Amino acid sequence: MNILLVHQNFPGQFKHLTPVLLKDPRNTVVAFTMNDYQGPESLKVVRYQAAKGTAKDVHPWAAETETKVIRGDAAFRAALALKESGFTPDLILAHPGWGESLFLKQVWPRANMVIYCEFYYAEQGSDVGFDPEFASNSPADQCRVRMKNVNNLLHFDIADAGISPTEWQKSTFPEPFRSNIEVVHDGIHTDALKPNPDAWLKLGERRLTRDDEIITFVNRNLEPYRGYHVFMRALPAILKARPKARVLIVGADGVSYGAKAPDGKTWKQVFLDEVKSDLDVSRVHFLGQIPYQHFVTLLQLSTVHVYLTYPFVLSWSLLEAMSCGCAIVASDTKPLHEAIRHDQTGVLTSFFDAHALARCVNQLLNDPQTRERLGKNAREFAIKHYDLAQVSIPKLTAMVERYRPK
Repeated sequence: MNILLVHQNFPGQFKHLTPVLLKDPRNTVVAFTMNDYQGPESLKVVRYQAAKGTAKDVHPWAAETETKVIRGDAAFRAALALKESGFTPDLILAHPGWGESLFLKQVWPRANMVIYCEFYYAEQGSDVGFDPEFASNSPADQCRVRMKNVNNLLHFDIADAGISPTEWQKSTFPEPFRSNIEVVHDGIHTDALKPNPDAWLKLGERRLTRDDEIITFVNRNLEPYRGYHVFMRALPAILKARPKARVLIVGADGVSYGAKAPDGKTWKQVFLDEVKSDLDVSRVHFLGQIPYQHFVTLLQLSTVHVYLTYPFVLSWSLLEAMSCGCAIVASDTKPLHEAIRHDQTGVLTSFFDAHALARCVNQLLNDPQTRERLGKNAREFAIKHYDLAQVSIPKLTAMVERYRPK
């Protein structure tokens, strides 16, 4: 079976599936990407480069669409060359988010295509306008959001099916295509992500262990979409009540989603400055981006882990924290409801209420029995629903097998 994997930052969501496909001697696997990924010899990697950038005078509502068409054009030309070399895929498995798969069916019209359905934008009811502190009342912004779905819509009539990592993310997509989407999470290594009572981490001259009281907060970037502002506003009350607690914050200074901070600042600095006068900053540690093995150790050390998000895509880090047996306080937002059952696998609290967040964290810090119960339940839930080997890979390979030529 010839399989074409398409992701602008390969392997992306196909990280775990790719080696499984390569192990099957019946498969020939090719990857399309823009990055400099160096895979095993058995994986042919085809790189494409955009021939131009987005025009300066393009309508701002259409700028994102133009960018995706440009990338689609680059992938289309690379596909023509690949076809000329003799490769014809039976299955194209693509993340369509950047436009690369827009024109691949023009090259291989008989190929089956399955797309990764990460998120369908809504003018209201999900991330846009959710946080009144940063919401725009401009009707023009709603027009811009509407245009963000052009790429999604253009894929619906060429894709045979979709996969989505969560039920909520699937629910953001409209019918009739929604009925073609199967929910399969990418999967996590629950056998490696597990509690470790002997875990320790060097922090400057200090050696942190499970005997320390540690609050953890993890995101790719520290920004409002992931509740960084609410978390920071909760810290003064938490640290005042817990004089021995330390806070470990993982995340870069950039922006993954939403707008940049004003005046050339970072969101990290904006909200640190807001609370700094009420905060014992010697107990708040910004770790930036850290190696994955240190990230796992950090979760294993966590006394209470905090995860907040707008109604948006669910972070792997939440599920990794569950697998490590963390006691979790999370925002009561729709993406969380699948994984965090209140007082069963974690504690849910209002996204906007920093005082309630502080209260929930302090209550858990003061209740080791509840922390142990929640952490145990969270790990069991992660194993049952998100384990890579037992849940995700079997579902993903079954999906691939449906398209194997008879």
